[in-house]
Amino acid sequence: MMTIKILGSGCANCKKLEAVARAAAEAAGIQAEFIKVTNQAEILDYDILSTPALVINEKVVCAGKIPTQADVTQWLTAA
Repeated sequence: MMTIKILGSGCANCKKLEAVARAAAEAAGIQAEFIKVTNQAEILDYDILSTPALVINEKVVCAGKIPTQADVTQWLTAA
């Protein structure tokens, strides 16, 4: 099972990123565990400059913006 993490404070953009990632996983037929990471110390472990960020199987694929569903689908299938 794939692990997808949403890094951020829980703001509206974080929620939007999670919705896009969930929709992409569902459309691609990929089973994934979604984890919200809101702890600032844990977020800093990923060496990102801004949130929200998307992490797929412990690899940061996007930070500081909300990607399109097509982009997320591409990252999920490549992981």
